[in-house]
Amino acid sequence: MITKQDELISFLNLHKFNEKYIPEILSEVTKVISSGHYILGENLNKFEQSFASYCNAKYCVGVGNGLDALSLILKAYNFPEGSEVIVPANSFIATALAVSNHNLKVVLVDVDENTFNISPENILAAITSNTKAIIVVHLYGQITNMNEILEIGNQYNLKIIEDAAQAHGAIYDNKYAGNLGDAAAFSFYPTKNLGAMGDAGAITTNDVQLYEKLVSLRNYGSKVKYYHEFLGVNSRLDEIQAAVLNVKLKYLDEENNKRKQIALFYEENIINPYISFPKTKDKSTHVYHLFVVRVQNRDKFIDYMYRNNIQTMVHYPIPIHKQPPYLNSRLSLPVTEKLAGEIVSIPNSSDLSETTCQYIVNCINYFNTKN
Repeated sequence: MITKQDELISFLNLHKFNEKYIPEILSEVTKVISSGHYILGENLNKFEQSFASYCNAKYCVGVGNGLDALSLILKAYNFPEGSEVIVPANSFIATALAVSNHNLKVVLVDVDENTFNISPENILAAITSNTKAIIVVHLYGQITNMNEILEIGNQYNLKIIEDAAQAHGAIYDNKYAGNLGDAAAFSFYPTKNLGAMGDAGAITTNDVQLYEKLVSLRNYGSKVKYYHEFLGVNSRLDEIQAAVLNVKLKYLDEENNKRKQIALFYEENIINPYISFPKTKDKSTHVYHLFVVRVQNRDKFIDYMYRNNIQTMVHYPIPIHKQPPYLNSRLSLPVTEKLAGEIVSIPNSSDLSETTCQYIVNCINYFNTKN
């Protein structure tokens, strides 16, 4: 038997997570408010330079959110209408929406059952003469098998776009997320490892021509006021969110290391035969945006954890090809479909105490399908 904890262990308590940074954030936000300069100012410039440097990329463009980051990359490449873009099916729908929103064809492929990330073998099988790009998603905080995918990109002259929305600070083969493909999209949604206090996003790249075009596209297609070179959009990372991110970027490695310690504790101490984990590749440094397990009889597990005051979440319960906009009954993606019925995310926020983590482990180890 286990002794039930009195208070609910939230999957993520953003107030608690951000509390230690509030004084510094308030100081910086107050400076922004006092300056009277709220868009495209010095805080954004500082963040773009700092985040590019952090990723070891040459350029960074702050934008409104992660979906806009992906969308603007595709808009900048200006692929012919109907061109195909390969996307992993085991991802949040935003990855596919960015493609569809530019009248491009989403080609969904299955994922590797060991890592839950996109499979190079399935990419190869999906390439046609109309394929223009591959969007790789570094899911849950682990960078996908980039060396093989980059070789595929070189062989078929395809753009490799990183969806790094969950991988801030992740490393693969001594390179950071955001510095592996032709361009990378980041989200700074508040729940991310590097989270703003509202919507925010960014693009990193080493391509100066792409960078210069993106700077215009995010600002109505303009770099010079009232002169518009492209059909652009309004997607600018505002000064207040940039100020928040400038504070929190300083602590990103520390936060990631705490998540890694919790993940290692889970992996070493969860010994339930009904539970398994995705594998971490040798060349990868996982940052555990999410700690995901596979569970036999998931509904019972979720209910059991809730009865023991532990909140869990599912990322993601319905695959993209089962969602109404992409519904395709003929498309069989067995690994993605199986994962969608088994995966559960358990709490792994960096503010969790050792006692809380031990309690979570104890509860998981006590679970069986008869609980």
